[in-house]
Amino acid sequence: MKVAVIGANGQLGMDVVAEFQVAGEETAELTHADVDISSLESTRNALRRVQPTVIVNTAAMHDVEYCEKDPLRAYEVNALGARNLSIVARELDAKLAHISTDYVFDGSKKRPYVESDPAAPLNVYGNTKLAGEAFIRGTARKFFIVRTSALYGENPCRAKGGKNFVDLMLRLASEGNEVRVVDDEVVSPTSTLGLAKQIVELSQTDHYGLYHATAEGCCSWYEFARTIFEITNTKVNLKIAGPNEFLAKVPRPKYSVLENQGLKKLGLNSFAPWQEGLQAYLKSKRVVPSSQHGSISKAAGSRVL
Repeated sequence: MKVAVIGANGQLGMDVVAEFQVAGEETAELTHADVDISSLESTRNALRRVQPTVIVNTAAMHDVEYCEKDPLRAYEVNALGARNLSIVARELDAKLAHISTDYVFDGSKKRPYVESDPAAPLNVYGNTKLAGEAFIRGTARKFFIVRTSALYGENPCRAKGGKNFVDLMLRLASEGNEVRVVDDEVVSPTSTLGLAKQIVELSQTDHYGLYHATAEGCCSWYEFARTIFEITNTKVNLKIAGPNEFLAKVPRPKYSVLENQGLKKLGLNSFAPWQEGLQAYLKSKRVVPSSQHGSISKAAGSRVL
């Protein structure tokens, strides 16, 4: 296979490139300097030069607050971008793997969402990503729509100023501050490395369609923070934030846990419990004491700043 990775310099994109290379596949790394997916002409020109057999789109406008401020631009990138990639993938007879989001749901179900559950986004970001899914379904022949949640990884997230939740918690603790985290949002923290491995495995099949792809289990952002500090033996004054302490500027789902039903039915689910992914990430950053290797706190449950 020859794999074109869109957004190759992003938090997820860099891991996707690396994992395809580990699998022995040729990769073409495309950044915004190489292609503007909101333009069909730019998309067509960039991908025709590469002639990929697989296209992986990790590019998106995913700053939720910025999407609310500029919904037209969010639609151009998240919806029309998916449309343009679908058109070109069909022209090239290439597979398209497109990353979507748990934010297509409103969080009212209170049980893990499966692929067949009806979507009901609460904000512009979720609506534009859902529109992108619809364009792909209606245009592409060979596609994998991959919804995921609460990503963190080794590489900086440009849309979030290079931060991820794990690193932010460790930084706040190192500054000696009281750390206050909300516990009323439930997610499945997912490492970009784990997701990248799953994308590679899925792209090697012809099982086209919609998939949920997150780490197993769920927790609140408070429980996530507590587990980070337990694994790293970090002494910190961690508190649950008050009900109105961190008021969201944009509506977000309170419960966005995804069940990897489609992957499991095919025997393709490669995800471990979220605690294992977190420990592997912390070990790679060399912040896990040797006594903690192989020992994981199984905090269960339920969100962040």
